[in-house]
Amino acid sequence: EAIVTSEELGQDLEHVEVLQKKFEEFQTDLAAHEERVNEVNQFAGKLIQEQHPEEELIKSKQDEVNASWQRLKGLALQRQGKLFGAAEVQRFNRDVDETISWIKEKGQLMASDDFGRDLASVQALLRKHEGLERDLAALEDKVKALCAEADRLQQCHPINASQIQVKREELIANWEQIRTLAAERHARLNDSYRLQRFLADFRDLTSWVTEMKALINADELANDVAGAEALLDRHQEHKGEIDAHEDSFKSADESGQALLAAGHYASDEVKEKLTVLSDERTALLELWELRRQQYEQCMDLQLFYRDTEQVDNWMSKQEAFLLNEDLGDSLDSVEALLKKHEDFEKSLSAQEEKIT
Repeated sequence: EAIVTSEELGQDLEHVEVLQKKFEEFQTDLAAHEERVNEVNQFAGKLIQEQHPEEELIKSKQDEVNASWQRLKGLALQRQGKLFGAAEVQRFNRDVDETISWIKEKGQLMASDDFGRDLASVQALLRKHEGLERDLAALEDKVKALCAEADRLQQCHPINASQIQVKREELIANWEQIRTLAAERHARLNDSYRLQRFLADFRDLTSWVTEMKALINADELANDVAGAEALLDRHQEHKGEIDAHEDSFKSADESGQALLAAGHYASDEVKEKLTVLSDERTALLELWELRRQQYEQCMDLQLFYRDTEQVDNWMSKQEAFLLNEDLGDSLDSVEALLKKHEDFEKSLSAQEEKIT
């Protein structure tokens, strides 16, 4: 009877399970003694049937034994119910404690102040965080199930209702906290990603500008018309590449302006990079225009040299014609020489227009 009237219900699930195991052993022992009680009843019935002189005492003792037996079985049933209820409550406590422990473990990860140092590391952190958010989404069902279990246990075990409510509120508080942490970290990682994306574009564009400047400055001025034409063609190709990067400059500028408009924590750095990017683009266009003028001047000069050389060559040939002492020795030959001289004068007029 001391076993079935015990108020000890365990401090945790493991303790309750130990008590349940001991109680199961008691129930086995109780079942074994039921046969003994039956034997006592049979023997008492036999004595009464034989009209034993102590019949009244026998009946009294029989009733006493049966009453004690039924009371013991009733107490055992109550004890079994209490232990079952205690196990339910402690199992709930354990599940809540394990869930809160998991939440706090993940909370430490989400409280990290590492938001990435470059685009690759930010992307890796975002992927990791998205994995944690998927874990949280899966955990939400468990939290809801535990809250529903808390409601059921409070109704089934009103004596433990206040303690169950405390656990329920502790679970909800930790759950709300980690959801807030997750949302804040995701927002910070997105801010970091937008910044690193902008900085990566900035580095790519400034590096390209440096390369393009070197390329534009690399060509020496030409020494002939063909070379000057090739320089101008190549220089125009550079302009095509510059024009092709206009969308990239525009996109980088829009990204930077969006960061400034959002009041990003790195606004000062972004503002500085935007100024540098604008200055670099302007400097590149000015350099291209300067070189274009130089190449066109070079082209004009080479055309002048070519035309001058052609005129010099023509005059050298015509000078030999003029110095010819042959004045003809017949009418036909003189007329032929006059025709040549007229052709020369026409050619001279054409060359004079070219020279002037």
